[in-house]
Amino acid sequence: MAIAIDFGTSNTVIARWNPVTQQPETLTLPGLSIQQSLNPPLIPSLVYVEDAKQGKVIVGQQVRDRGLDLKSDTRFFRSFKRGIGSDIQGFLPELDGQTITFEQVGQWFLTQVIEQLAPQEGGLDSLVLTVPVDSFEAYRYWLGKVCLALPVEQVRMLDEPTAAALGYGLGEAENLLVIDFGGGTLDLSLVQLNKSSQTNTKPVGFLLKWGNKSLAEDSKQKVKTARVLAKAGQNLGGTDIDNWIVDYFAKNQGLAVSPLTIRLAEKVKIQLSSQNQASEVYFDDENFESYELELNRDTLENILKEQAFFEQLDESMTNLLQQARRQGIELADINAVLLVGGTVQLPAVQTWVRQYFPSEKIRCERPFEAIAQGALQLSQGVEIKDFLYHSYGVRYWDRRNQRHNWHPIIKAGQAYPMTQPVELYLGASLENQPSIELIIGELGAETGGTEVYFDGDRLITRRLDSGVTSVKPLNDQEGARSIAQLTPPGFPGSDRIKILFQVDQQRFLRITVEDLLTSESLLENQLVAQLS
Repeated sequence: MAIAIDFGTSNTVIARWNPVTQQPETLTLPGLSIQQSLNPPLIPSLVYVEDAKQGKVIVGQQVRDRGLDLKSDTRFFRSFKRGIGSDIQGFLPELDGQTITFEQVGQWFLTQVIEQLAPQEGGLDSLVLTVPVDSFEAYRYWLGKVCLALPVEQVRMLDEPTAAALGYGLGEAENLLVIDFGGGTLDLSLVQLNKSSQTNTKPVGFLLKWGNKSLAEDSKQKVKTARVLAKAGQNLGGTDIDNWIVDYFAKNQGLAVSPLTIRLAEKVKIQLSSQNQASEVYFDDENFESYELELNRDTLENILKEQAFFEQLDESMTNLLQQARRQGIELADINAVLLVGGTVQLPAVQTWVRQYFPSEKIRCERPFEAIAQGALQLSQGVEIKDFLYHSYGVRYWDRRNQRHNWHPIIKAGQAYPMTQPVELYLGASLENQPSIELIIGELGAETGGTEVYFDGDRLITRRLDSGVTSVKPLNDQEGARSIAQLTPPGFPGSDRIKILFQVDQQRFLRITVEDLLTSESLLENQLVAQLS
């Protein structure tokens, strides 16, 4: 059975390919999914740890049904996806004698979901997992490790916006802009569709082909192709808005910040997606306190403005449109805009989108299902050749500024597998130098990064100052930095080694190192890391 999972910060969606109807459908997992009529089956991305040593956890809607999300309890986790692969600043809880990481919580969640899913579906042959477009290598690497332990024959990954473009099924439109705005991230992706099986232009990004048996049987049927022209994203989502709403009530009503009030803020926000005024009242029968939160759309919009929310949206849109123009695509050339994720349901967000595009181009009828159902296209013969979202570089000492800096070796936008390796020559810097070390890093946005930290028991993201490049070192640990043992030892004044950098079909960065003095091969196609 082919399954796709859209693992989200707030909610998770599971879809399967129905072999009878030849259509995707969204699945319900009893006990884990929300029982509701307005939206498709959603699994709240929540975890409560009963026993950390034995890995005994409660996940999904069961957490809410038992009221475990309404009290300040270190065993309760929400928004944990944001912390996976991040350098968390602050306190990480210790449960049952061991320190809990967000990677462990995420693994517990996905494992529980799949363990319940597998017998319900009679086993899993193929699994597709979607990932945010701006996710760093550490997140994708973690997800890959989790998958190795799963009882699934084949596991693949696909960018969330790309999956959404397929999920909306707009085969007639040529240029699609996907705005994926969920609980934890904002991802934008411009996808170009082409009905013709022949193209005179060299694809930039990934090449995508899909079809069924009729394509081979009917010579008149043309193969559809698509390519991603631009990607942009940042750590910004509905969870941030929930926190801002709580902070507003804390400031104006003296409301205590707690898991309960965060949950109430989320409910108020969701109500404002469909009505102008919203309120939530809750009576705590333990301390006999009552909470009442009232908010209207105008006040929410003012809260968003105070947090520079719309400026951040404009920054991502500007970034994407600049990339598009380099491919010859102007704003008017975009045929359809597809809105995905719970946060796109906010009227303030939809109004912002309409500042760029007319209403007739905007689609928002499948905000929750499009990603998971679109990802199933991979199980139906879709071939993906993606491009690298981040740049990758080597660390060097910047003498002018007296600090370490990074020299890009593989630029963002590079398609893989690479047809030609990138060459780098290095020499010794000391007399009788026995070895050469090299630190390789993944370079984030040069306009600023994101810091993840704790505020009480809330997980918060904060934008760093503009101009700070966020970097994730890939091999900065003992035993991994040394790439060449020099025999005889090296001396300053001339190049000593040649390094070839290559990205293979699985997005793995590999290096080959040759000693120029002895013509000896020191490393041959050595794996460094999987890139994103």
